[in-house]
Amino acid sequence: MADTIVAIATAPGEGGISIVRLSGPEAEAVLHRVFLPASAAAWPLESHRLTYGTAREGETPLDECMAVLMRAPRSYTREDVAELQLHGGGSTAGRVLQACLRAGARLAEPGEFTRRAFCNGRIDLSQAEAVMALIRSRGEQARQAALRQLTGGAAAFVRKAADELYGIQAGLAACIDYPEEVSEEEAASSLSPRILVLAETLEEAADEQGARIAREGLRVALCGRPNVGKSSLLNALTRQELAIVTPVAGTTRDTVQGELTLGGCLIRVTDTAGMRETEDPVERLGVERALKALREADTVLLVFDASLPLTEEDRALAAQVRSLGKPDVLAVRNKSDLPEATRETDLAALLPGVPCLTVCAQEPESLRPLREALRQRAQAGDTLALTQPRHLEAARRAAGHLRQAARTLAEAPCDLAAVDLLAAQQALAEITGDAVEEKLLDRVFADFCVGK
Repeated sequence: MADTIVAIATAPGEGGISIVRLSGPEAEAVLHRVFLPASAAAWPLESHRLTYGTAREGETPLDECMAVLMRAPRSYTREDVAELQLHGGGSTAGRVLQACLRAGARLAEPGEFTRRAFCNGRIDLSQAEAVMALIRSRGEQARQAALRQLTGGAAAFVRKAADELYGIQAGLAACIDYPEEVSEEEAASSLSPRILVLAETLEEAADEQGARIAREGLRVALCGRPNVGKSSLLNALTRQELAIVTPVAGTTRDTVQGELTLGGCLIRVTDTAGMRETEDPVERLGVERALKALREADTVLLVFDASLPLTEEDRALAAQVRSLGKPDVLAVRNKSDLPEATRETDLAALLPGVPCLTVCAQEPESLRPLREALRQRAQAGDTLALTQPRHLEAARRAAGHLRQAARTLAEAPCDLAAVDLLAAQQALAEITGDAVEEKLLDRVFADFCVGK
């Protein structure tokens, strides 16, 4: 924290602008060594004001640029921060970065700017993680989830839960400290319901599938016997020629993935190899990968050829999908432009309770109902309090400790339950960083990009 750090804050490659960022006690001094204002009277620079000049190393000009100094504590890290806004391109930014290193700064580690913002109390740990989630968001839903976390959504939920837990702990402490006034039976009867309600609240907030869909999108697997039009359907949904389409059964030997965005929700579609018994070792490997995609999918689209009667392969595949226990399956009758041989009633008898949609991959308008069904499934909801895997795990751990505390209250002395309640409180504190070890910080910020 005593060092002055520097990094390129913009992405690699060509662009209109590149930014080299400094933070630390010597940020202004380093800037003075590498930046020459157009007017010598500009020093000392006014805080939070862009100044035109030249980036240089010694007497050698490196680029025409703008510089800004943001004095502490009104900066991202609550330290002195300086930025040089250069012409885009890796070579120029790299030369200016090297000049800053030779002028006394050291190269920032991944996430070190945000780590300093956390350590200096500007943001909590959940907000720090939201910074990277916002950078990586793909689709409006992921962006909104990250933004809610950045603006304190996760922290507000956790602190409300922590406040309730403090109240429970205070009630238990009264029982322990004043047993003549509050008996253990009274404490157990009044506190146990509150403990269980809080545990249930945390478990409901730890919606792993909903959080993953918000972060990464809905995972959809297309499956069916060979030549029912799965690859054509993938191409039609994504509006890209991702999969090879031929009349030859078994053309798709491996999984092919594509993405589309519907209503701001990211949807990842995987086309799988036609599932059937085969002696071909390559095709057999494709079938194994298809099964893996089915197991990992949130939604399975079971595709049938509406122009042909149901086959034994269709029936076997339907039974196989049912055996996987997937909660969300859609039956899709493809090739509706051809004379009908498989009706919706046939699929209703084969797959009771499974919704059925009729489409033609060659007719984009016919895909509207399918697109709408996928959009609805991809909406994870805008009320998710926790979306990051680390937060979900900590919330589940806290809920486990709470349930153990409730059991302990019913079976053992009250002071033993206090240990479980303290463990729950510590698990919640890990989410916001109110109680955190260096190892956890190292793990969190190692996932960041350099320069943020």
